[in-house]
Amino acid sequence: MKHIVVLTGAGMSAESGVKTFRDHDGLWEGHDVMKVASPYGFSSNPELVLEFYNQRRRQLKTVQPNEAHKAIAQLESKYRVTVVTQNVDDLHERAGSTNIVHLHGELFKIRSTGNPNDIRYWTEDLNLGDTCEQGYQLRPHVVWFGEDVPMIEKAVEICLTADILLIIGTSMQVYPAASLMHYVDGRTPIYYIDPRPASVNHPNITVIAKTATEGMKDFIKLLSN
Repeated sequence: MKHIVVLTGAGMSAESGVKTFRDHDGLWEGHDVMKVASPYGFSSNPELVLEFYNQRRRQLKTVQPNEAHKAIAQLESKYRVTVVTQNVDDLHERAGSTNIVHLHGELFKIRSTGNPNDIRYWTEDLNLGDTCEQGYQLRPHVVWFGEDVPMIEKAVEICLTADILLIIGTSMQVYPAASLMHYVDGRTPIYYIDPRPASVNHPNITVIAKTATEGMKDFIKLLSN
């Protein structure tokens, strides 16, 4: 059974109504990203950061997986599929995908600031004063700017075994995730779906300049050829 590795970014969930990470001016819904997505921002104004993620968590409850999420899940009927996502939403899970690696953490999880292994599922607001049993403040289980990406080594191992690499909705500019395509075998076909695809130099890449939903339709047709 062929192994399809799917690397997804913000454009994957945009059609579901999930706000993309940041726009052209470096702001995230009016916030400087370094003030709401960095250890410095959290230490400087933890209440702002916690409320920012509370808003993201509330929004995530109002959206649903789109047809592209569902199409990826349906590939599992014929292929071994691993999703490596830069997104912190749970839309791949809700669509039915069963093998998912979250590079940048998960919005519906939190962890202790004193014990990084104390990770728990959390869907409600997280406030200043919410602590673990040892008394440490709880924080979003997301990777902030300046922090290590602990799942990147696992993602590299997965890409080494790919028979097909499918990239959807990412600018391929955010590292280390953008480096993953270079770990697939040089003969492995790569498909890149994005309405505004970045320029990527690879001998075996097929660019599909469409949205995730429309691009998945083309990809599935190409698979069947």
